[in-house]
Amino acid sequence: MAFLKSDTPLDVLKHLVVIGLAVALLLFGFFFVYLPMTTNHGETIVVPKVTGMRQSDLEDYLDERNLRYFVDDSSYSPNIPAYTVLTQDPAPGQQVKEDRKIYISVSMKNPPVIKMPKLTEGSVKNAQMILASYDLVVGEIQKVPDLAQNSVLKQLVNGKQIEPGSPIAKGTRVDLVVGDGQGNQEFPVPNVINMPADEASTLLVGQGLQVGEIFYQPAEEGQVDGTIVKQRPVATPGATIRMGQLVDLWVAGNEPLKAVQ
Repeated sequence: MAFLKSDTPLDVLKHLVVIGLAVALLLFGFFFVYLPMTTNHGETIVVPKVTGMRQSDLEDYLDERNLRYFVDDSSYSPNIPAYTVLTQDPAPGQQVKEDRKIYISVSMKNPPVIKMPKLTEGSVKNAQMILASYDLVVGEIQKVPDLAQNSVLKQLVNGKQIEPGSPIAKGTRVDLVVGDGQGNQEFPVPNVINMPADEASTLLVGQGLQVGEIFYQPAEEGQVDGTIVKQRPVATPGATIRMGQLVDLWVAGNEPLKAVQ
């Protein structure tokens, strides 16, 4: 707006007031009329709860509420139907703008396949922790006679051994064969009388027994040095022993000299 030389100071002031009012009107219209109309300023929507719903029902359900959804994660659970909404963000009850995306995670139809971990040679407690961390299920724990008490001897799926590194689906049931320390079966006490000491020890260990104390005594008439002349427990008819138990031995002759270190 040009000012004429003939304009008085009062006229100039009037022009400035008009210009100021026009600018103020434009600013007011932009911030309080245009922006609210284009951004829905002040209009919010309460986020509904969608966890537990089927993914196929979300499209229409959220569209009616001027909201959308986006799947950003998925996981598998054998107890939850496939394509069920597990989590959501924002949480139910929060205030959001129209057309806001609700980020969800859903349950998978098929379990992911992983590599079977190694459970053998470790404790049964450690095996249970490993299975849980791999989302595998602890199945039957079968105790068998073995000196390795509570140690996992075999890992089975459907009755067959499965090697570490083999493909296995999450949620699969894994059975464990575990040593009971001594064994739960009894068998006749083996008779090692008159056997050389080294052969007697080999026989006992081979049957899952332990060689206990070894005593040496002078050989009597008819006894051969280095042979077993007495044992405990005695191998009498009907006497039984369990795996892992000790057998003490008496050897004819003097104790061998130990080599000097």
